[in-house]
Amino acid sequence: MLTLPKFVAAAVQAAPVFLDTPATIQKAIRLIREAKANGASLVAFPEVFVPGYPYWSWIADPVTGSAWFDKLARAAITVPGPEVDLLCQAAREAGIHVVIGINERSRNSIGTLYNTILTIDSNGQLLGKHRKLVPTWAEKLTWAHGDGAGLKVHNTKIGPLGALACGENTNTLARFTLLSQGELVHVASYISLPVAPPDYDMAEAIKLRAIAHSFEGKLFTIVSCSTVSDEIIEAMETVVPDARARLQRKSSAFTGIIGPDGRTVGEPLIDEEGIVYAEIDLGRCLQPKQMHDIAGHYNRFDVFDLRVSGRRLEPFSWADTVEPPAFGKDADDERSAEERG
Repeated sequence: MLTLPKFVAAAVQAAPVFLDTPATIQKAIRLIREAKANGASLVAFPEVFVPGYPYWSWIADPVTGSAWFDKLARAAITVPGPEVDLLCQAAREAGIHVVIGINERSRNSIGTLYNTILTIDSNGQLLGKHRKLVPTWAEKLTWAHGDGAGLKVHNTKIGPLGALACGENTNTLARFTLLSQGELVHVASYISLPVAPPDYDMAEAIKLRAIAHSFEGKLFTIVSCSTVSDEIIEAMETVVPDARARLQRKSSAFTGIIGPDGRTVGEPLIDEEGIVYAEIDLGRCLQPKQMHDIAGHYNRFDVFDLRVSGRRLEPFSWADTVEPPAFGKDADDERSAEERG
Protein backbone atom coordinates (compact mmCIF):
# COMPACT_ATOMS: atom_id res chain seq x y z
CA MET A 1 0.00 0.00 0.00
CA LEU A 2 1.50 3.33 -1.05
CA THR A 3 1.55 5.85 1.79
CA LEU A 4 2.48 9.44 0.97
CA PRO A 5 3.55 11.84 3.75
CA LYS A 6 1.65 14.83 5.04
CA PHE A 7 3.58 17.54 6.86
CA VAL A 8 3.91 21.27 7.45
CA ALA A 9 6.55 23.17 5.50
CA ALA A 10 8.07 26.51 6.50
CA ALA A 11 9.60 28.96 4.04
CA VAL A 12 11.76 31.73 5.51
CA GLN A 13 11.86 35.21 4.00
CA ALA A 14 14.60 37.11 5.80
CA ALA A 15 17.90 38.93 5.47
CA PRO A 16 21.13 37.58 6.93
CA VAL A 17 23.26 39.51 9.37
CA PHE A 18 25.25 40.86 6.47
CA LEU A 19 28.69 39.23 6.09
CA ASP A 20 28.63 38.24 9.78
CA THR A 21 28.75 34.46 9.64
CA PRO A 22 28.49 33.63 13.37
CA ALA A 23 25.54 36.00 13.83
CA THR A 24 23.80 34.68 10.70
CA ILE A 25 24.23 31.09 11.87
CA GLN A 26 22.61 32.04 15.18
CA LYS A 27 19.75 33.77 13.34
CA ALA A 28 19.25 30.63 11.26
CA ILE A 29 19.16 28.50 14.41
CA ARG A 30 16.53 30.78 15.97
CA LEU A 31 14.40 30.49 12.82
CA ILE A 32 14.82 26.71 12.76
CA ARG A 33 13.50 26.54 16.33
CA GLU A 34 10.66 28.94 15.51
CA ALA A 35 9.60 26.87 12.52
CA LYS A 36 9.61 23.68 14.59
CA ALA A 37 7.61 25.37 17.36
CA ASN A 38 4.95 26.12 14.74
CA GLY A 39 4.73 22.48 13.71
CA ALA A 40 6.99 22.45 10.64
CA SER A 41 8.88 19.33 9.55
CA LEU A 42 10.83 21.20 6.87
CA VAL A 43 12.26 24.71 6.92
CA ALA A 44 13.73 26.31 3.78
CA PHE A 45 16.12 29.26 3.81
CA PRO A 46 17.09 31.71 1.05
CA GLU A 47 19.95 31.49 -1.41
CA VAL A 48 23.40 32.15 0.15
CA PHE A 49 21.74 33.07 3.45
CA VAL A 50 25.09 32.46 5.14
CA PRO A 51 26.34 35.16 5.21
CA GLY A 52 24.86 37.21 2.36
CA TYR A 53 24.63 38.09 -1.31
CA PRO A 54 27.21 40.13 -3.31
CA TYR A 55 25.04 43.10 -4.23
CA TRP A 56 28.17 45.13 -4.96
CA SER A 57 28.64 43.13 -8.17
CA TRP A 58 25.42 44.68 -9.53
CA ILE A 59 25.88 48.29 -8.45
CA ALA A 60 29.65 48.85 -8.62
CA ASP A 61 32.48 48.25 -11.08
CA PRO A 62 34.56 45.06 -10.68
CA VAL A 63 37.59 46.84 -9.23
CA THR A 64 35.53 48.57 -6.52
CA GLY A 65 33.68 45.35 -5.77
CA SER A 66 36.91 43.38 -5.36
CA ALA A 67 37.41 44.63 -1.80
CA TRP A 68 33.95 43.30 -0.93
CA PHE A 69 34.73 39.95 -2.52
CA ASP A 70 37.62 39.78 -0.07
CA LYS A 71 35.18 40.31 2.82
CA LEU A 72 32.82 37.63 1.50
CA ALA A 73 35.61 35.11 0.92
CA ARG A 74 36.79 35.54 4.49
CA ALA A 75 33.23 35.08 5.79
CA ALA A 76 32.44 32.05 3.61
CA ILE A 77 32.41 28.59 5.17
CA THR A 78 33.77 25.17 4.29
CA VAL A 79 31.79 21.94 4.04
CA PRO A 80 32.22 20.11 6.33
CA GLY A 81 33.06 22.70 8.95
CA PRO A 82 32.08 24.05 12.38
CA GLU A 83 29.27 26.24 11.02
CA VAL A 84 27.72 23.26 9.24
CA ASP A 85 28.03 21.27 12.47
CA LEU A 86 26.00 23.95 14.29
CA LEU A 87 23.25 23.83 11.64
CA CYS A 88 23.17 20.02 11.78
CA GLN A 89 22.97 20.13 15.57
CA ALA A 90 20.05 22.58 15.41
CA ALA A 91 18.22 20.36 12.91
CA ARG A 92 18.78 17.30 15.10
CA GLU A 93 17.67 19.01 18.30
CA ALA A 94 14.54 20.38 16.64
CA GLY A 95 13.85 17.20 14.69
CA ILE A 96 13.33 19.16 11.46
CA HIS A 97 14.66 19.00 7.90
CA VAL A 98 16.67 22.07 6.87
CA VAL A 99 17.56 23.35 3.40
CA ILE A 100 19.80 26.41 3.49
CA GLY A 101 21.96 28.41 1.09
CA ILE A 102 25.56 29.24 1.95
CA ASN A 103 28.68 30.79 0.46
CA GLU A 104 31.06 27.84 0.34
CA ARG A 105 34.81 28.41 0.22
CA SER A 106 36.80 25.80 -1.69
CA ARG A 107 39.15 23.65 0.35
CA ASN A 108 41.58 23.69 -2.57
CA SER A 109 41.76 27.46 -3.07
CA ILE A 110 40.85 30.29 -0.70
CA GLY A 111 39.92 32.46 -3.69
CA THR A 112 37.24 30.16 -5.09
CA LEU A 113 33.68 30.39 -3.79
CA TYR A 114 30.53 28.44 -4.61
CA ASN A 115 26.86 29.28 -4.27
CA THR A 116 25.86 26.15 -2.37
CA ILE A 117 22.68 24.62 -0.97
CA LEU A 118 22.90 22.27 2.03
CA THR A 119 20.23 19.67 2.74
CA ILE A 120 20.10 18.37 6.31
CA ASP A 121 17.66 15.76 7.60
CA SER A 122 15.77 15.71 10.90
CA ASN A 123 18.48 13.54 12.45
CA GLY A 124 21.04 16.25 11.80
CA GLN A 125 22.72 14.35 8.96
CA LEU A 126 24.09 16.37 6.06
CA LEU A 127 22.45 14.62 3.12
CA GLY A 128 24.19 16.60 0.44
CA LYS A 129 25.44 19.86 -0.97
CA HIS A 130 24.55 21.29 -4.35
CA ARG A 131 26.74 23.93 -5.96
CA LYS A 132 24.87 26.29 -8.27
CA LEU A 133 25.68 25.17 -11.81
CA VAL A 134 26.01 28.60 -13.41
CA PRO A 135 26.27 31.92 -11.55
CA THR A 136 23.85 34.41 -13.08
CA TRP A 137 25.20 37.46 -14.96
CA ALA A 138 27.10 39.67 -12.47
CA GLU A 139 27.38 36.74 -10.04
CA LYS A 140 30.20 35.39 -12.23
CA LEU A 141 32.45 37.93 -10.49
CA THR A 142 31.92 36.02 -7.24
CA TRP A 143 31.16 32.33 -7.71
CA ALA A 144 32.71 29.51 -9.71
CA HIS A 145 30.66 27.04 -11.73
CA GLY A 146 29.23 24.15 -9.77
CA ASP A 147 28.86 20.57 -10.98
CA GLY A 148 26.34 17.77 -11.28
CA ALA A 149 27.45 15.91 -8.15
CA GLY A 150 24.80 17.66 -6.07
CA LEU A 151 21.89 17.24 -8.47
CA LYS A 152 20.43 14.63 -6.16
CA VAL A 153 16.98 13.95 -4.77
CA HIS A 154 17.15 12.74 -1.18
CA ASN A 155 14.73 10.15 0.16
CA THR A 156 13.56 11.54 3.50
CA LYS A 157 10.77 11.02 6.01
CA ILE A 158 8.88 13.87 4.35
CA GLY A 159 9.32 12.48 0.84
CA PRO A 160 11.77 12.81 -2.08
CA LEU A 161 13.45 16.20 -1.56
CA GLY A 162 15.46 18.26 -4.06
CA ALA A 163 16.65 21.85 -4.35
CA LEU A 164 17.92 24.42 -6.84
CA ALA A 165 19.20 27.97 -6.43
CA CYS A 166 17.56 30.99 -8.04
CA GLY A 167 18.12 31.04 -11.81
CA GLU A 168 18.66 27.28 -11.87
CA ASN A 169 14.91 27.02 -11.53
CA THR A 170 14.82 28.27 -15.12
CA ASN A 171 17.21 25.51 -16.26
CA THR A 172 14.95 22.90 -17.84
CA LEU A 173 17.49 20.07 -17.83
CA ALA A 174 18.54 20.68 -14.22
CA ARG A 175 14.91 20.59 -13.16
CA PHE A 176 14.23 17.48 -15.23
CA THR A 177 17.22 15.75 -13.62
CA LEU A 178 15.51 16.15 -10.24
CA LEU A 179 12.07 15.21 -11.53
CA SER A 180 13.52 12.04 -13.06
CA GLN A 181 14.69 10.96 -9.60
CA GLY A 182 11.15 11.09 -8.28
CA GLU A 183 11.24 14.53 -6.68
CA LEU A 184 7.98 15.47 -4.93
CA VAL A 185 9.22 18.26 -2.66
CA HIS A 186 11.29 20.97 -4.32
CA VAL A 187 13.02 23.85 -2.53
CA ALA A 188 13.71 26.89 -4.70
CA SER A 189 16.01 29.36 -2.94
CA TYR A 190 16.26 32.97 -4.11
CA ILE A 191 17.62 36.40 -3.26
CA SER A 192 15.76 39.68 -3.56
CA LEU A 193 17.10 41.52 -6.61
CA PRO A 194 15.76 45.08 -6.73
CA VAL A 195 18.39 46.08 -9.32
CA ALA A 196 16.60 44.21 -12.11
CA PRO A 197 15.48 46.21 -15.20
CA PRO A 198 12.67 48.71 -14.47
CA ASP A 199 9.96 46.68 -16.22
CA TYR A 200 10.94 43.40 -14.51
CA ASP A 201 8.81 42.26 -11.58
CA MET A 202 11.18 40.03 -9.60
CA ALA A 203 8.54 38.73 -7.19
CA GLU A 204 6.26 37.73 -10.05
CA ALA A 205 9.14 36.10 -11.93
CA ILE A 206 10.04 33.99 -8.88
CA LYS A 207 6.42 32.89 -8.51
CA LEU A 208 6.15 32.06 -12.22
CA ARG A 209 9.16 29.76 -12.13
CA ALA A 210 7.82 27.95 -9.08
CA ILE A 211 4.43 27.48 -10.74
CA ALA A 212 6.08 26.08 -13.86
CA HIS A 213 8.11 23.48 -11.94
CA SER A 214 5.20 22.44 -9.73
CA PHE A 215 2.77 22.14 -12.63
CA GLU A 216 5.17 20.30 -14.92
CA GLY A 217 6.38 17.91 -12.23
CA LYS A 218 3.11 17.61 -10.26
CA LEU A 219 4.87 18.38 -7.01
CA PHE A 220 5.16 20.96 -4.22
CA THR A 221 7.64 23.83 -4.51
CA ILE A 222 8.74 25.66 -1.38
CA VAL A 223 10.12 29.07 -2.34
CA SER A 224 12.38 30.90 0.11
CA CYS A 225 13.69 34.37 -0.76
CA SER A 226 15.89 36.81 1.13
CA THR A 227 15.11 40.44 1.81
CA VAL A 228 17.28 43.55 1.56
CA SER A 229 17.73 44.98 5.05
CA ASP A 230 18.68 48.53 5.98
CA GLU A 231 21.98 47.06 7.15
CA ILE A 232 22.70 45.81 3.62
CA ILE A 233 21.67 49.11 2.06
CA GLU A 234 23.83 51.11 4.46
CA ALA A 235 26.81 48.87 3.68
CA MET A 236 26.28 49.31 -0.05
CA GLU A 237 25.96 53.09 0.34
CA THR A 238 29.66 53.04 1.17
CA VAL A 239 30.20 51.50 -2.27
CA VAL A 240 27.97 53.78 -4.38
CA PRO A 241 26.02 56.84 -3.17
CA ASP A 242 22.73 55.86 -4.87
CA ALA A 243 22.63 52.35 -3.39
CA ARG A 244 19.45 53.01 -1.39
CA ALA A 245 17.47 54.11 -4.42
CA ARG A 246 18.61 51.01 -6.30
CA LEU A 247 18.08 48.48 -3.52
CA GLN A 248 14.80 49.50 -1.88
CA ARG A 249 12.53 48.84 -4.86
CA LYS A 250 9.40 46.89 -3.95
CA SER A 251 8.05 43.62 -5.35
CA SER A 252 11.55 42.17 -5.36
CA ALA A 253 11.05 39.16 -3.06
CA PHE A 254 8.47 36.36 -3.13
CA THR A 255 8.27 33.53 -0.61
CA GLY A 256 5.51 30.97 -0.75
CA ILE A 257 4.46 27.41 -1.41
CA ILE A 258 3.05 26.13 -4.71
CA GLY A 259 1.01 22.96 -5.05
CA PRO A 260 1.06 20.32 -7.82
CA ASP A 261 -1.75 22.12 -9.65
CA GLY A 262 0.35 25.28 -9.92
CA ARG A 263 -1.67 27.20 -7.37
CA THR A 264 -0.40 28.90 -4.23
CA VAL A 265 -0.97 27.06 -0.96
CA GLY A 266 -1.65 29.53 1.85
CA GLU A 267 -0.62 33.17 1.81
CA PRO A 268 2.76 34.15 0.34
CA LEU A 269 5.00 36.98 1.52
CA ILE A 270 6.11 39.85 -0.70
CA ASP A 271 9.19 41.82 0.44
CA GLU A 272 8.53 41.63 4.21
CA GLU A 273 10.42 39.37 6.61
CA GLY A 274 8.56 36.41 8.03
CA ILE A 275 7.86 32.69 7.66
CA VAL A 276 5.25 31.16 5.37
CA TYR A 277 3.65 27.93 6.57
CA ALA A 278 1.54 25.46 4.61
CA GLU A 279 0.40 21.87 4.88
CA ILE A 280 1.93 19.58 2.29
CA ASP A 281 -0.06 16.50 1.28
CA LEU A 282 2.03 14.49 -1.18
CA GLY A 283 -1.07 12.45 -1.96
CA ARG A 284 -2.13 15.41 -4.10
CA CYS A 285 0.79 14.69 -6.45
CA LEU A 286 -0.54 11.31 -7.54
CA GLN A 287 -3.72 11.92 -9.54
CA PRO A 288 -2.30 14.72 -11.75
CA LYS A 289 0.49 12.37 -12.87
CA GLN A 290 -2.10 10.12 -14.54
CA MET A 291 -2.48 12.87 -17.16
CA HIS A 292 1.07 14.25 -17.46
CA ASP A 293 3.97 12.35 -15.94
CA ILE A 294 6.94 13.82 -17.81
CA ALA A 295 9.38 11.66 -15.83
CA GLY A 296 7.39 8.54 -16.66
CA HIS A 297 4.66 7.52 -19.08
CA TYR A 298 4.21 10.98 -20.61
CA ASN A 299 7.66 10.94 -22.17
CA ARG A 300 9.53 9.19 -24.96
CA PHE A 301 12.80 7.91 -23.61
CA ASP A 302 13.44 6.19 -26.94
CA VAL A 303 13.49 9.67 -28.51
CA PHE A 304 15.10 11.72 -25.73
CA ASP A 305 18.25 10.72 -23.84
CA LEU A 306 19.49 12.94 -21.01
CA ARG A 307 22.88 12.05 -19.57
CA VAL A 308 24.14 13.87 -16.47
CA SER A 309 27.68 13.83 -15.15
CA GLY A 310 27.63 13.27 -11.42
CA ARG A 311 31.37 13.78 -11.04
CA ARG A 312 32.54 16.33 -8.50
CA LEU A 313 34.86 18.74 -10.29
CA GLU A 314 38.24 18.94 -8.60
CA PRO A 315 41.47 20.67 -9.67
CA PHE A 316 43.43 17.41 -9.79
CA SER A 317 43.26 13.67 -9.12
CA TRP A 318 45.90 11.18 -8.04
CA ALA A 319 47.12 8.95 -10.87
CA ASP A 320 48.41 6.22 -8.56
CA THR A 321 47.04 4.45 -5.49
CA VAL A 322 48.89 6.56 -2.92
CA GLU A 323 46.43 8.31 -0.64
CA PRO A 324 46.98 12.09 -0.40
CA PRO A 325 47.62 13.68 2.99
CA ALA A 326 44.70 15.28 4.76
CA PHE A 327 44.17 18.88 3.76
CA GLY A 328 46.36 21.23 5.76
CA LYS A 329 48.62 18.46 7.13
CA ASP A 330 52.19 17.69 6.24
CA ALA A 331 52.69 14.36 4.49
CA ASP A 332 55.07 13.25 7.24
CA ASP A 333 52.28 13.65 9.79
CA GLU A 334 50.28 10.96 8.02
CA ARG A 335 52.93 8.27 8.56
CA SER A 336 52.87 6.17 11.66
CA ALA A 337 55.50 6.49 14.38
CA GLU A 338 56.84 3.09 13.37
CA GLU A 339 57.34 4.20 9.76
CA ARG A 340 59.12 7.35 10.94
CA GLY A 341 61.46 5.23 13.02
